[in-house]
Amino acid sequence: MTLTAPVGALGRALLTFLASIGQVGLFAASALRHLVTPRYYLRETAQQFLAIGWLSLPVVGLTALFTGGALALQIYAGGARFNAEAVVPQIVAIGIARELGPVLGGLMVAGRVAAAIAAEIGTMKVTEQIDALRTLSTHPMKYLTAPRLIAATLSLPLLVAVGDSIGIFGGYLVSTSRLGFNEAAYLANTADFLQVWDVTSGLLKGAVFGFIVALMGCYHGMHSGRGARGVGRATTSAVVSASILILAANYLLTEAFFSA
Repeated sequence: MTLTAPVGALGRALLTFLASIGQVGLFAASALRHLVTPRYYLRETAQQFLAIGWLSLPVVGLTALFTGGALALQIYAGGARFNAEAVVPQIVAIGIARELGPVLGGLMVAGRVAAAIAAEIGTMKVTEQIDALRTLSTHPMKYLTAPRLIAATLSLPLLVAVGDSIGIFGGYLVSTSRLGFNEAAYLANTADFLQVWDVTSGLLKGAVFGFIVALMGCYHGMHSGRGARGVGRATTSAVVSASILILAANYLLTEAFFSA
């Protein structure tokens, strides 16, 4: 009995994990079904655009600015070992546009938005407001989940685009003020090296990451436990699961976009 206890605990954990994946998959399928079928709550969707997109702009912008500056310093320091300091504009541009812009933007939005969505919906569940929606013949997936998925999926690529611009500008500021780069040459190298697909791939990643953030927030909010402790656990789980899925999805998308 003692020897089999760890194996049993491992098996139960694995079964619980697989059951959670199945529940998330069913929830995502249901959410997609409600996305493509009417009715649409345009006012609620517009409010979520404001809450998810506009109000996330400061944190995404500041993150991108400091990341671009730090990236320029690191690339310059590393390139100096091989007399390759001149590649700073090119590497900053491609690093921000392809990877750091969408990933850091997604993670920042996950920390802010997934937690807020899970807390809001979890509180509604605890206070039986979701049951009240059903009583009024309003499907919670239609009224709560669909607007948030639409808003996050469409607004995060816009945040990524703004973050890319600010991040590249941060690298430009540091490079020209601290590292001795010529302003015109830096901008010319950035424009010549950066391709349309570099930017487009980052925007597509942003859309996927936005969907993940809203999905995890809604899922954990809908499955929140009772009481303040249940809402707190749902909030934490939403942020953690959204962050992990963003990193996993980023690898898969990078493999699909650039493996050739």
